[in-house]
Amino acid sequence: MTTRMTHGSASVRAGERHRTSGWLTFAGTLALVVGAFNVIDGVVALFKDDYYLVGQSQILVFDYTTWGWIWLVMGIIQIGIGAGIMAGKMWARAAGVVLAVLAAIGHLAFLQAFPLWSVLTIALCVLLIYALCAPPAGAIGK
Repeated sequence: MTTRMTHGSASVRAGERHRTSGWLTFAGTLALVVGAFNVIDGVVALFKDDYYLVGQSQILVFDYTTWGWIWLVMGIIQIGIGAGIMAGKMWARAAGVVLAVLAAIGHLAFLQAFPLWSVLTIALCVLLIYALCAPPAGAIGK
């Protein structure tokens, strides 16, 4: 078996082409972090309503139980997508962008409940979208 090393990529076996980049590894790690943040948001919203700054009647769109389930499910999916991004899967990159956009919009709606956490998560989502859309040339997923 022939193995060769190229700058900025993983080892490549003959007949197999899998290139990674620092941006994709960063994006995968960031997707895992955003997913973990959303899981934490979900668990807190489900089990500790009084943690947030406003009452349930003042939060936009849904109550805390609904937001808890939304964040929990979205976070678990984002963690899986982060693993897929780190494995070099193209579907994970596309799904990562879609879920980062949905999470950013969701945190805009959740902004009144916990402003600092939501602003931080929105910023991480924007950074994740950039990292997934602008990897170096030649870095392709499977």
